[in-house]
Amino acid sequence: MASVTKPIQSPIRATSRLSSLYFSPISISPSVVSLKARSLASSASTLSFSPLSENLKQTKPVGVSGDAFRFSGWNQHLRRRGRDEFPVVAAAAADAEGREIEIDGYTKPSKSFAERFPFLITGFFFFMWYFLNVIFNILNKKVYNYFPYPYFVSVIHLLVGVAYCLVSWAVGLPKRAPINKELLTLLTPVAFCHALGHVMSNVSFAAVAVSFTHTIKALEPFFNAAASQFILGQQIPLTLWLSLAPVVIGVSMASLTELSFNWTGFISAMISNISFTYRSIYSKKAMTGMDSTNVYAYISIIALLICIPPAVIIEGPQLMQYGFKDAIAKVGLYKFVSDLFWIGMFYHLYNQVATNTLERVAPLTHAVGNVLKRVFVIGFSIVVFGNKISTQTGIGTAIAIAGVAVYSLIKANIEEQKRKAAATKTS
Repeated sequence: MASVTKPIQSPIRATSRLSSLYFSPISISPSVVSLKARSLASSASTLSFSPLSENLKQTKPVGVSGDAFRFSGWNQHLRRRGRDEFPVVAAAAADAEGREIEIDGYTKPSKSFAERFPFLITGFFFFMWYFLNVIFNILNKKVYNYFPYPYFVSVIHLLVGVAYCLVSWAVGLPKRAPINKELLTLLTPVAFCHALGHVMSNVSFAAVAVSFTHTIKALEPFFNAAASQFILGQQIPLTLWLSLAPVVIGVSMASLTELSFNWTGFISAMISNISFTYRSIYSKKAMTGMDSTNVYAYISIIALLICIPPAVIIEGPQLMQYGFKDAIAKVGLYKFVSDLFWIGMFYHLYNQVATNTLERVAPLTHAVGNVLKRVFVIGFSIVVFGNKISTQTGIGTAIAIAGVAVYSLIKANIEEQKRKAAATKTS
């Protein structure tokens, strides 16, 4: 009885979509080719090939389905341990568009530039973080020189940022995360502290030199440690407390001889430190699982609503009487509006880039980067505005920054040890 040839169904899906897979008849020499057994699915299973009937003269398609299959080394002679021998057929393939697919070897996809040079991408993020922060601080202070209304300017910062977030949501970059009453309740205290700290920072920027405000804000780690110890009940190591001593001493030295010193700027910066400390506390309690971009967007929206009433009450009458008129008379309407827009845009972008940067690096790198950022801002503000500082102020600022660096390094090492200990326990 003549043997009946049936189509061969293969549980194979090629990585490229194949419209058809054909077995082409070829002439086989009397000396058969040795096959080396290989496992295509797992080490426990092998493929066996039955000899094709000699009556198979026409090319017939093979159905393609199932798990992904990787073509590997079909151009080489296939050999099998032992003496099992099988005839071999040649395979040719075409994709859905009719182009031939070369299957004499599998080539791994080439890595992207970011995968090949991650240190360059991280360095670029750090550069943009510092650059945007410096530009914001300089442009912000220039606006205060002719428009000293920090409550209104704080509203503009948040307003431009919120507009940016709404446009981003509208185009789906990123996709807006849903929010409910419970999440709103968790995020409102965080937003309130964010709003208060932001406004007080701007009050200080308007009242004193930018370099002096950042020197005072170097005390923020001290308030964080105090809050962690006495409010959250966390035990702070003695080494951390000792590392904060130079910060307190340095800020005190800088404050005593600061030429632009006034109590409004000093107290506002201190309130800002306390506000951002409580923002950190409430942020830990408001871990929602939402991505950082959406969280920051919702916090900005709530903070904007909180900042509008005091801006209207405190500065509204002055702005309506002469504030806007004086600013426009000094620089013109176009420059006034464009300056307000750009400081709001730079404020939002530097915060966004800072978040993206810190997600790419280890806590130790984060700590060093944050300290260097403050050094950059202080240095550039002194150069751009030509602020005269006394020798004692310069020494005090340097001591404070060095203390913050030591504190940040010690804290980062402690956090890294905790993380490794937790990972060891889970494993």
